[in-house]
Amino acid sequence: MGKFYVPSHGTISWRELLADPQKQWKQGYSAYELAHSWEGANNLPSSVEKVFKKSMNPLFKEVEVLYGFPEYKVPLPGGSASSQNDLYVLAKVQNKLLTIMVEGKVSEPFGETVGSWLGDTPSEGKRKRLKYLLDLLEIDEREVLDKRYQLIHRTASALIEALKVNANNALMLVHSFSETGKWFEDYAEFVTLFQLSPEKNAIVGPVQLNGIDLYFGWVTEASTVEGKTD
Repeated sequence: MGKFYVPSHGTISWRELLADPQKQWKQGYSAYELAHSWEGANNLPSSVEKVFKKSMNPLFKEVEVLYGFPEYKVPLPGGSASSQNDLYVLAKVQNKLLTIMVEGKVSEPFGETVGSWLGDTPSEGKRKRLKYLLDLLEIDEREVLDKRYQLIHRTASALIEALKVNANNALMLVHSFSETGKWFEDYAEFVTLFQLSPEKNAIVGPVQLNGIDLYFGWVTEASTVEGKTD
């Protein structure tokens, strides 16, 4: 079970998927902001479409959303916990498939570093999971100990789904509703591991991994909370 999805009845359908709706479903919180931005769009949110269209890569000039899956879980080895992505979008570009894992952010960080997540005496499950993720992304453990663990498994999720549907392209997209771009530095430090130069409101890449062209993107959009500051 868990392989079936039903049509959305509006943003309320997104709320029902949250682990703690009472806490997470508020204006100015990423789950709320992301749902209202994407659910209200005919195809892509205008903020995302603008960044895509200004990309020098023709791949992003015409992106057609096929399906979107809020709170999408991607199973990973080494334990029962999946990577729960805020939004998985399967799109079509130039008659090819593009998998997009969207991470919504306002003021909350990307979580703990890999070193903190591992701890002093990491379990066999954690060691197995980290090896799987690093092999998939073709990066070395010594390079990621001070990087955010969430960014690693979100990026891996985009690749895993691309492999599953035979997509040629994958994108890990941060959709930020922070006017000051909180935590961009953590994102940038991670992306530079792939010899790329990340920018706000830009798509960078690709880097080819497992025969897939992997891209990274950061999009900034105003929060629904008028006059909100971080």
